Formats: sequence, structure tokens, C-alpha cells
Amino acid sequence: MAPLLEVRDLTVRFNTLDGVVHAVNGISYKLEQGETLGIVGESGCGKSVSVLSLMQLIPQPPGKIVAGQVLYKGQDLLQLGEEEIQHIRGQEIAMVFQDPMTSFNPVMRIGRQVGEGLRVHLAMTWQQVRARVAELLDLVGIPGAGARYDDYPHQFSGGMRQRAMIALGLSCTPSLLIADEPTTALDVTIQAQIIELVKGLREELGMAIIWITHDLGVVAGLAEKVLVMYAGFVVEQGSVDQIYKDPRHPYTMALLESLPRVDRSSKDRLATIPGFPPDLLGLPPGCPFMPRCAYAVERCHHENPTLTTVRDSSASPAGSGHEIACWVDVSTGEEQ
Repeated sequence: MAPLLEVRDLTVRFNTLDGVVHAVNGISYKLEQGETLGIVGESGCGKSVSVLSLMQLIPQPPGKIVAGQVLYKGQDLLQLGEEEIQHIRGQEIAMVFQDPMTSFNPVMRIGRQVGEGLRVHLAMTWQQVRARVAELLDLVGIPGAGARYDDYPHQFSGGMRQRAMIALGLSCTPSLLIADEPTTALDVTIQAQIIELVKGLREELGMAIIWITHDLGVVAGLAEKVLVMYAGFVVEQGSVDQIYKDPRHPYTMALLESLPRVDRSSKDRLATIPGFPPDLLGLPPGCPFMPRCAYAVERCHHENPTLTTVRDSSASPAGSGHEIACWVDVSTGEEQ
């Protein structure tokens, strides 16, 4: 059976006055119905651009999808015209953006904005929209949902605005929900509430989720599969257990080492990753992580590795989907 979503060799560039930005560099992955995929990495690594490109939401120009396929239920979304893709956005694939305060129009009532997709895709009357929006706001846990239709965004707290944004995404019962760092601007208590809400909705509605974040702690409790991105490349992918229990790429290992842990002394300093991410205007010829990597060998300076299957681990047996892009076996420190 074909996956719900299959991304093949997606490549995105931005033409700027300073040169061509290599934002996304040939990434590929699959997502099954009802599955949650976490995409992690530092700011600027191409996470958001990669998912915006799925629905042709990057500005073109200056952006351009120069290669790849995005197969949704077997149909290549990148080959659709604007009118055709409009029927997919919101109805089949919905998106929850990072900052709900700037995502909502401040001078339009919340109910109108949450219900816009119902009018466009399902041709509901405004009376039907009002009733459905009340159900959606109640579904995402907003108190007094029936009376909040005519409120403006500034009358909602940050957590309630994010819940309303999720309600907007769920309005047409999509098969795939993309959440682009939806808890970044929220305090940790509200973050936990939003994550539990999304997990419950996934189980209730059976939708697939792509969750974009730089917080590996969030992904651990939410996703089944993890994609680690660096400088527009996928450097490691696998199940949550594989990534957290048996990380094989130096960058993934460094990210995990930088997380605070309860089994460490409060006097221990958190590990840091030295240096800075590469300039995407001029990527080095070898591995982009090489200048910051403690395992780098001579080959890393000249050749950028492609994803290969991890074969020598009991936690990652052959065919398990655990892949890394690295010339070095970090378990031995020897070149592969």
C-alpha cells in the first residue's frame, strides 16, 4: 500500500541579491496514514521551507522548487496548478503556523477566520459555519466556545490563540496536519497542554502529523519517526527509539548531549556544539557539518555523504529505516 505522503529528492533554492541560497538539498521521506513525523534541527536548517514547499507556499520568486516530487495519495502536488492546489490546502493538508498572533488577522473575528475553510471547501452557510466553529473551539479545549465566535484575536491568550489555530487546521478534517513549531512562543505548561491536545486529536481523528521543531524533548513524546536536518540536508532519520537510544550521526549526538537531563548533576555544564552552521549561500564542498564535527576525517573535507542504512546495531536491524549521512562509524571512530 502506498504511503499517504512521499517526498522524493525535494530541492529548493532562493535567488537573492547576494546569490543563490541552497535552502533544501534533496530531502526524501515517507509518511503513513495516522503516523507522526518529527523534523528537527537548528534554526535556518530548512525545516519550515521544506514543508511550505509541499503545498507550494514559498514565494516564487525569489524561491524556486528546482527538483523533486511530493506524492500525496499518489498525486504529485508540485505538478498542480494554483487552482488545483487550492483544493488541497486546508481541506486535505492543513498547517498550524508558529506564531498565532501574527497568523490571525487582528481585525477579523476569530470565528470568521476559523470558519473560512468551511465556506471555501465545504460551501457551508454562515449559520452552519457558526455552529461548526463552536464545535471545533470546544474540541480544542477553549472554555465557553459557543460565545467566542465574535471575539478578536487580542481577546485570546497565547495558548488559546494556538488552540484556535489548531481548530482552524482541523476545520475540514484533513488527512495531514503540518505543525510548524507551534509551541515555540508558549510557556512550558501551555506547551505540554498543546502537545497532549494534538496527541489526543491524532488518536481521535486518525490524521497524520508532521511536527517541525528544534526541541528534541517535544518530539520524544509525540512522534514515531524523526528526521534530523542540517544545512538543508537530512543527516539522520529513523524511529524515535533509534534516534534517541542509538544516534549515529555526530550532529544528532551533539543535539541530544545539549539537552538537560534529570540524571545529571546541577553542577554539570550543558554540552554545546562549537562553531556556527554554514552559510547556505556557499556550502562547503564536503560534509556541511565537518567544521563542527569531532569525528571528521580527511574524506569529510571533499565529499558530502549520502544517506545509508545503519546495519551493525541490534537497535537498528537491516530494513528498519534507520539511515545516516556520515563517513565515520561513531561507535568505533573509524571511517566506514
